[in-house]
Amino acid sequence: MNPANWLQRTAIRVPQAPALLDGERLEADYSAFAQRSSAVGAGLRSQCGIKPGDRVVIFLKNHTRYLELMYGAWFIGAVVVPVNAKLHVRELVWIVENSRASVVLCSEQYISELRASLEHSVAVLAADNDDYFQLHAHGSLTNPVRMRPDDLLWLFYTSGTTGRPKGVMISCGNALAMCGSYLADVDTVEPEDTALYAAPMSHGAGIYNFMHVMRGARHVVPVSGGFDEREVFQLSQSLEHVSLFAAPTMVKRLVDYAKKHSLGGEGIKTIVYGGGPMYLADICDGVEVLGDRFVQIYGQGECPMAISALSREQVSDRSNARWRERLASVGQAQSCVDIRIADKAGESLPTGRIGEILVSGTAIMLGYWDNPEATANTIRDGWLWTGDMGSLDSDGYLTLQDRSKDMIISGGSNIYPREVEEVLLLHDSVSEVSVVGKQDADWGEIVVAFVVLADTDVLNEKLLDAHCLEHIARFKRPKRYVQLQALPKNNYGKVLKTELRKRLN
Repeated sequence: MNPANWLQRTAIRVPQAPALLDGERLEADYSAFAQRSSAVGAGLRSQCGIKPGDRVVIFLKNHTRYLELMYGAWFIGAVVVPVNAKLHVRELVWIVENSRASVVLCSEQYISELRASLEHSVAVLAADNDDYFQLHAHGSLTNPVRMRPDDLLWLFYTSGTTGRPKGVMISCGNALAMCGSYLADVDTVEPEDTALYAAPMSHGAGIYNFMHVMRGARHVVPVSGGFDEREVFQLSQSLEHVSLFAAPTMVKRLVDYAKKHSLGGEGIKTIVYGGGPMYLADICDGVEVLGDRFVQIYGQGECPMAISALSREQVSDRSNARWRERLASVGQAQSCVDIRIADKAGESLPTGRIGEILVSGTAIMLGYWDNPEATANTIRDGWLWTGDMGSLDSDGYLTLQDRSKDMIISGGSNIYPREVEEVLLLHDSVSEVSVVGKQDADWGEIVVAFVVLADTDVLNEKLLDAHCLEHIARFKRPKRYVQLQALPKNNYGKVLKTELRKRLN
């Protein structure tokens, strides 16, 4: 059940298979990958006194070494706490203190500030200088520590757009359930495949390493360490069979770049998109430009990458009479979970009715770290209350509306921002849009649309208003438009509606 066992077995089966690549340059085959990880584990145990269950924080930009550090921690049964490298050091300090971590593995540039800021005794080691190689000086381990299905594996801290982030406890069993559902519902993985880490490895992109390790596929970190459209296309064409996880904003950038440079999807096997709303117009454009390469997943940290999926066949199908409706959904339940729609009292709602999305199954988190109150509020009678609003159709396709807190109530009527956003994006002048509610004495709330324009500098409110009236009910249309150069987004590419609300006056 320990992922380090998966790595070790693959190394025995295909020791010389290419494993870790820095761009196109081979860094390690599977034999070396397993040996280095084992050495890291031995070093963490001998040098830092790390024991099974201890938390190991990794605060590092995307790097092939990231995987060695994670599997090294798992070799000794420790818990990995990956932290997005774009966070401020003060945010990192809070996570280190809250998780009661025993060691922090980070970039050398943060060492002094971290050691001065941390209140309790924590070993702080640089993962990008000789500190890393010192970990290798303690020999290696023969076998990974045995881990059970309910043992804590990965402590993921939510993005914290409202208040402090919460530590989501992901177990070995959760990870295995996610892997099984990926192979059953999302995509196949073959030994010749290439996992490209263009999104943060601290998040969904990183957790997708497991099935690629199991199958002995390649793991490639772009030389840039992040997302660059040109680099993604170049690596895909040279390495081939490339799969990557991408937020919708990344997909849009890839498609726009491909159109500008007359590119297709050569070398790309699969783009798994999720982590935010993918608008119908954008995914239609993506399939037309890059072809039959897209799969959508819907998940949360609390049920990592494993709530629902829309297969490549479903994304690309245009023969079904309801293809638009299905493409606007997030697909059907993945194999490891059940989904239902409920009212505030937890009563199931009939087909087509909008309510909160509830999920149960083997991928559901153990709970929130050191936060029993939040755990009890989120997991009730075995069901995860996602906080997302949606509906199920008669064939089990789940359509998201919005976070429950984002729903707008105007004049007593419910308005779901995504519906308004989808309509506005159909207009040629609109590149990006985000809709929020603003308090109003007469209506309770009014609809405000923040718009990023495409090829024009002038926002024509009358034109957009007329466009909305052609597609949605009059009461849903925005009563106010605000032009922006760019929408505020967090480190994962999600639009920060909290920031937009601050701009209302």
